Amino acid sequence: MFYYNRLAAFFSFLLIVSLCFVSCAEKKEGKVIVTEQEFSIRQDAEFNWVINATGKIRNVGDVDVKKVVVTGYCRSCSEMLVAGQWFVSGTEKRSEQKDIISYLTTGDEEEFSFEEVAFYFNQSGQGPESMPDNLEIVIDSFETVDG
Repeated sequence: MFYYNRLAAFFSFLLIVSLCFVSCAEKKEGKVIVTEQEFSIRQDAEFNWVINATGKIRNVGDVDVKKVVVTGYCRSCSEMLVAGQWFVSGTEKRSEQKDIISYLTTGDEEEFSFEEVAFYFNQSGQGPESMPDNLEIVIDSFETVDG
């Protein structure tokens, strides 16, 4: 009987030690970066212009990712509509203002495109002279694929 108690205690100890090693193992992480980005101005209506964005993202993490949401921001644009100045909408991004990449395997690169990063309005019909400062592409969110 004493032998079986020692054997049970020994195996319980081994189980606890192995669980500690497994829980301390390094977790694999997903990481997605923007590798290319380009902004362009498009006339949307007679007096309106918008900035559209295109580019590429790459999965540089350890695991595959899915539902990657890519969007853009103009950090220097106003939130107020003023004729002759770039502005942004202060509301949540609409579907045309972001792109969703459904699946991206480790090391792969995928193209994205979306519209309406910033807006420009001018009653004279004369377009903007230049792009605003501080345009930025951002990976808003993604999910990792367990595997």
